[in-house]
Amino acid sequence: MSGGGNFSSSRRNGIRVVVAGDRGTGKSSLIVAAATESFSDNVPSVLSPTRLPADFFPDFVPLTIIDTSSSLDLESRTKRNEELKRADAVVLTYACDQPMTLTRLCNYWLPELRQLEVKVPVIVVGCKLDLRDEREPISIEQLMSPIMQEFREIETCIECSAATLIQVPEVFYYAQRAVLHPTTPLFDQEKQTLQPRCISALRRIFILCDHDMDGALSDAELNEFQIKCFNAPLQPAEIVGVKRVVQEKQPGGVNQLGLTLTGFLFLHALFIEKGRLETTWAVLRKFGYDDDLKLRDDILPVPSKHAPDQTMELTSEAVEFLKGIFRLFDTDNDGNLKPSELDELFCTAPDRPWNEAPYEDAAERTALGNLSLNGFLSEWALMTLLDPVRSLANLMYIGYSGDPASVLHVNRRRIKDRKVQSTERNVFQCFVFGPKSAGKSTILNSLLERPFSKSHITAPTSERFAVNVVNRVGQGNKTLILREIPEDGVKKFLTNKEFLAPCDVAVFVYDSSDEYSSKKSQELLVEVARQGEESGYGVPCLLIAAKDDLDPYPMAIQDSMKICRELGIEAPISVSVKSGFLNNIFTRIVDVAEKPHLNIPETENGRNRKYHQQLISRSLMCMSVGAAAAVFGLAIYRVYAARKNTSS
Repeated sequence: MSGGGNFSSSRRNGIRVVVAGDRGTGKSSLIVAAATESFSDNVPSVLSPTRLPADFFPDFVPLTIIDTSSSLDLESRTKRNEELKRADAVVLTYACDQPMTLTRLCNYWLPELRQLEVKVPVIVVGCKLDLRDEREPISIEQLMSPIMQEFREIETCIECSAATLIQVPEVFYYAQRAVLHPTTPLFDQEKQTLQPRCISALRRIFILCDHDMDGALSDAELNEFQIKCFNAPLQPAEIVGVKRVVQEKQPGGVNQLGLTLTGFLFLHALFIEKGRLETTWAVLRKFGYDDDLKLRDDILPVPSKHAPDQTMELTSEAVEFLKGIFRLFDTDNDGNLKPSELDELFCTAPDRPWNEAPYEDAAERTALGNLSLNGFLSEWALMTLLDPVRSLANLMYIGYSGDPASVLHVNRRRIKDRKVQSTERNVFQCFVFGPKSAGKSTILNSLLERPFSKSHITAPTSERFAVNVVNRVGQGNKTLILREIPEDGVKKFLTNKEFLAPCDVAVFVYDSSDEYSSKKSQELLVEVARQGEESGYGVPCLLIAAKDDLDPYPMAIQDSMKICRELGIEAPISVSVKSGFLNNIFTRIVDVAEKPHLNIPETENGRNRKYHQQLISRSLMCMSVGAAAAVFGLAIYRVYAARKNTSS
């Protein structure tokens, strides 16, 4: 493999390099020499921004060089700090004939960048090389090695002379290259190994190029890869040479079938060690990766324009692909993915997507932490609902090679579903409201088929999700996502008028043995009903009387029945998770979701508003009919008058 590439160039209008350092270290002279290819004794103390054109360097990206003042007064320092924060790369200068300026670099300038949180590549430049005392035998490698060990943000160190034009263009070439082809995402300098995320990306690329899936890149596959990345084929002698280099250094890198993954990774580590980062970056960018080694947004066709009450779910084609992937990585055929098997499945992704909230505790798992097929598909359904871009990206990371545009389906608007009195959705989201200790978390655990345990009941401080497939005999399975809304967060959520838009069903859980719990749940129900009426995103609602195994609060049943009648929704559903009496609650939630025009609560204010709207509509209708009759009468009269005039 060989070649470079300017795949990043088209996505950058230019690079901003800020030059800083002590007074007298040669900052301005360096910039002038780079721009004019000549040396001048008379340069301003601080230059205006200097632009190097796109054709100045091989990557064809223009460079803007910002000179800064070395003064420590407040105004100069503030202005310099602002420029440093806007930099794509920083050039820090010291004078080769003034050792104290190098000490200042370590004691002031580099710590200053850290304090300002300037996280860009740093190029350390020793200016005035022509003035250095030749009796100093120490090399730049010896000089800078301990400094680079302490300050890992230093990308390159170089010495130059503006007076003799030695290595002046190279200073800004290295600055540009550090931005376009950064080392840190690819290589761990301390461990001298490829970064984990780089390995994941290269592993995915290897698998995509291994068309016959035999675990090695044949000569033909290597050649196809070379043409795709560098627009030039490899000559047979070059392929032999590549394999020889790998085999000498990495015996397992080549086998009788071709270049193995081990050899592919070794080659890229070798390129990087030899300073040819542009080769590896060219490969990565050709396959759609950005500087963070994630797939770029422009190759993830996720619909961006949709109404708040529209959500996305995976198409049947994507679901079938996931079922196949599940079977492929279920190596022991036990119907579950072990954590190790799941890690192997996502080894070509930059991160394990379900190792953090809200996914890590959202799906059904076995006691050993294994994930069933339903749990696997449920995690994907949740990720698609909450973060469709991430869901599509991860599908591509694990090997989906079909049209990315065929992965996601945008559901019809809920307001439309209500009008046609049906829905085509396969994934339903249910908001779970209720006061503390009402039993919300226990119901979420029940969806995940976890046994009842008081020790697991803790009041959540933030939202929590639970998702599973609801099996319905003869009616087709649906995926149900329960989203627990903490009591303390309800008011904050309801200040957002679109909060209820993605909700298919809202359930209100209360402890049937507790007076406060019962009344608070009813208050929440009325509050949400009012919000739905005002926002236009009214949702079907259910009241759930939890802890049915306890002695009920005497008025709980009567009060809850009354509020349901007043709002026009179903009677409360009694459940007891502790005794295992769930009363088909999850099937009933799905049934309600499939009839989006029913069980939408209507408050007294809502009824009055609806009545007035109907009156206005009827009045407008009467006025329209009256106006039409008047126009018709006038037309008849004109015909009659015309005939009368004709006959006379």
